[in-house]
Amino acid sequence: MPPLPEPPRRWWLLGLLLGLATPALAKPTGPAAFCAEYPTAPACQGTQPACTYCHVAPPQRNAYGAALEPHLAPGKPRPLSDEDFAAALPAALRAIATADADGDGAPNQFEVEQGSLPGDATSVPPSGVCGGGENPQFKVCQYDPRFVYRRMLSDFCGTSPTYVQVATFVELGNPDTQRAFIDQELDRCLQSDFWRGKHGQLWKVAHPKIRPIGSIKSGEDAGQIPLADYDDDYALFTWSQTDDHDARDVLTATFHVKRAGTNPTTYTSTPSLPSQTVDAAHRAGNMTSAWTLTSFVMFTALPRNAASQMYRAYLGLDIAKQEGLHSVASEPRDYDAKGVQAPQCAACHATLDPLSYPYRNYNGISGVLSNRYLPNRLELLFPNDVATLKNTPEKGVILGQPVNNLLEWARVAANSDAFAISTVTDYWKLLVGHAPLPEENEEFVHTWQAFRSTHGYRVQKMLHDLIRTEAYGAP
Repeated sequence: MPPLPEPPRRWWLLGLLLGLATPALAKPTGPAAFCAEYPTAPACQGTQPACTYCHVAPPQRNAYGAALEPHLAPGKPRPLSDEDFAAALPAALRAIATADADGDGAPNQFEVEQGSLPGDATSVPPSGVCGGGENPQFKVCQYDPRFVYRRMLSDFCGTSPTYVQVATFVELGNPDTQRAFIDQELDRCLQSDFWRGKHGQLWKVAHPKIRPIGSIKSGEDAGQIPLADYDDDYALFTWSQTDDHDARDVLTATFHVKRAGTNPTTYTSTPSLPSQTVDAAHRAGNMTSAWTLTSFVMFTALPRNAASQMYRAYLGLDIAKQEGLHSVASEPRDYDAKGVQAPQCAACHATLDPLSYPYRNYNGISGVLSNRYLPNRLELLFPNDVATLKNTPEKGVILGQPVNNLLEWARVAANSDAFAISTVTDYWKLLVGHAPLPEENEEFVHTWQAFRSTHGYRVQKMLHDLIRTEAYGAP
């Protein structure tokens, strides 16, 4: 089947979504300069604040950004260069540190240091006030092993404890003995189908990363137009999150994973699957699965959508929300003549396009050539497109680091703070019920840092830490 032309309206919409900032008005140097001034701020722990920290949508500033502007190199002509802006920002931040830009009663610096937003009156620092009165059931505002035991069984096994189970647990008496029993029960529940089976809790975590569409699914439960089987992606994701497996495999694996059985469901690594067609030398986990290439590359010459989805799904950085911007000098080049050098688009595409180049030779939908790595793909499948398209490089840049290909892209991503933060955030949301709050930041940072270091990217070990936090265990 010959490749279909890219619908112009799709790229107009992408330009609209990603083109909210201009180089002159929304400075990519801003987040780094902000974190240099406030290195201990929660917004700077392993990541950087989004442009929306100071902007509603650039160039429109929120209350905090508006308060900063008069102190940014007054007297110098606008727009400021990136260099002048970065040099002026620290003094401007100090100039308004004791002011209250959003009028919520908390000084700007206090909000920054506590993790609330100084430009949003609805975002206030944590009060530190907890509960009120006695509770005969639980130790309110304290870590309560009995509460954790009941909650853990529900969250990981999908069952509530019986009266006898609770009574037996209470009779253990010693808190250390109770916590050891909880750890033992957690390991048991992590083997359950409720946690790891088809449509279990881990599949729920994977949904926004894989974004299944039943109508084009192949294999088991095939849809009307069976193009690719996303069950393979769920299998690799679940494998990477269970037992003593490395969570980074979801991005870096050169193998595939097969799912079999129920109660228990098992996952087994395998060097090949009939449903997967990218050769082993060019595989990068779920980044190069048949489903990813079918649904995110599709017919596209430069797969910006695939790159931005991986960036968002596995690093938690959404370029459409101006997160994770690391502008590359002389970018965007606009090899495919989509107009991304327009002022309203260039600031985001200076990050997005270099992220996308390593996908250059990964083909999406194209008959017998679908879902494969094709050297010289652009020259082969798009010979009549714009003359500059063939100049698109395979080398790119992610998180400010140059990479030669998508496998290096995956390794840099998987070893980054952003990957660890995003992984732990997924489980924090699932189990605690929301993204980490400012008052939970210290426990959250400890958890993701231990996930990287002490636990070697093992999710099962990290979950033992997570259920010991007050955020999870204090009713």
